[in-house]
Amino acid sequence: MSGRQHRETEMARRIRARGLATGRTSAQIAEEIHEHCGPQFGTTRIKGHRLSYGIALADVIEQVRALFERDGKTQPGIGETLLSAYESGLKRPGPEYLHYLCTVYRVEPGALGYEGPCICGHGHRMPGVVAADLKERLPAASPQRELLMPPEKTTPAPSDEEDENILRRTLLNMLSNGPQAGRFEGPVLGACEGIRRRMDAMLVSATVSPAMLDQWEEATLAFGRQYTTTAPLRLLCDVLLELSSVHSAMSCRQPIDLQERLCRMAAQLSGLSGMIMINLGDHRLARSFFRTGRTAADETGDRALRAWVTAREALVPLYYGDAREALNLAKKSRDLAGQTPCAAQAMAPVVEARALAMISGVDSKKEVVDQAKRALARARNAFSHMKSHEREDMAFGYTERQLYFYQGDVLTKLGQTLEAEVVLDQALDKYQDHIIDQTLIRLDRAQCRLIEGDIDEAIAMGKEAMRLLGPEYRTDFIMRPAVALAQAIKARDANHPDLAVFLEELRPSELATGEGSA
Repeated sequence: MSGRQHRETEMARRIRARGLATGRTSAQIAEEIHEHCGPQFGTTRIKGHRLSYGIALADVIEQVRALFERDGKTQPGIGETLLSAYESGLKRPGPEYLHYLCTVYRVEPGALGYEGPCICGHGHRMPGVVAADLKERLPAASPQRELLMPPEKTTPAPSDEEDENILRRTLLNMLSNGPQAGRFEGPVLGACEGIRRRMDAMLVSATVSPAMLDQWEEATLAFGRQYTTTAPLRLLCDVLLELSSVHSAMSCRQPIDLQERLCRMAAQLSGLSGMIMINLGDHRLARSFFRTGRTAADETGDRALRAWVTAREALVPLYYGDAREALNLAKKSRDLAGQTPCAAQAMAPVVEARALAMISGVDSKKEVVDQAKRALARARNAFSHMKSHEREDMAFGYTERQLYFYQGDVLTKLGQTLEAEVVLDQALDKYQDHIIDQTLIRLDRAQCRLIEGDIDEAIAMGKEAMRLLGPEYRTDFIMRPAVALAQAIKARDANHPDLAVFLEELRPSELATGEGSA
């Protein structure tokens, strides 16, 4: 312990001793420690609460771990280094850790120095949440006195925080009861739209520290990595809470370099929200978020970012609307990218080829097939010139396995089954941990067998794909191609003996919150 830390601890110990002698609560002692030690040592509110109990970092960590165990959750990754970063102000605890820290200290987030209510939606001033070893350090009368105090008056949250509260409650519900507990319905939809509208308003109106921006940028990239492994509704809550933080930082004009970084994050987070909305089946909100993303990207002047948002937006009409509109957006994205090596240079030609294949179908003329294959060739060439980190990022970049998958999808829709099956087999080998894309690949392979006239094998592949897909992943996005396969089989042989079993596999189940794709 440094001399400065020792003096801070000694001052806090004296304040705590006086407070306990006069019957003050732990929360009152923590506030006094913050007031007296803050100006001299930079003591934060959250650190003041630990010092008010006279305990070490390790004691708090053990209490948090005990609470995780009590709630039947896996052991958290929080350690002394991370908690120290919270106390020094270098990092902010996420919604779940903040909830448990509030539980340990029996206070609300505001008392620890963090704005907004906890994700649990209720107070933390209840008995039985401080470990026995912590209680023994306090006078016998102190816990009872604290519990008998009237609840502290809290300032009502501003109306613009209501959307965040809805997302926090949804997130906590899924953390406590599993992904299937989340419902993508009225309140959540309203919260999504509210956050997007406020970001729109901030972008057209128009000081945060560079260190905080670094943390937000790291979090944005982390959300991109979670895109293929985290349930859409769960990830959407995290992404929109981050977007709301960026919105708050943009409420005042920043220096131009920081403003540009904020706009970049707003564009990426809005675009990622649009991608998640596609997977959840809400094409209207998906379009809205992409529009917000374009507004933010335009502020940066970054051609690659603008092209990425546009290419991602093209997936909305590709899946839910007019393939011709998708084709036009893909061409616009290609023009925006120009000669700049970037993910959109590979992504846009692939979307163009997929749109051409959807427009022409399996009976495509040779010139349409050649045009789609030329687009795929441009995509492969652009992919070879992408930076290595972009080739590993499925959200903000473009990966080799995505290239194989969508190339196989194009060939399937064009009726080029021999080539398609080879490419799809290669794609499936590259997908080991992403059940949604694996399912789409298996459904494409089933379509190939159906085009070849092998109905038995097509049904078998379709049933296998659905069997491997848990009910929590059966979003509207994933069920559309499955239903299309069943309809195509029925058109070929409505009386096939295995068709009824396949149709039974497609019966609606609970609202899904499966992994991302697109």
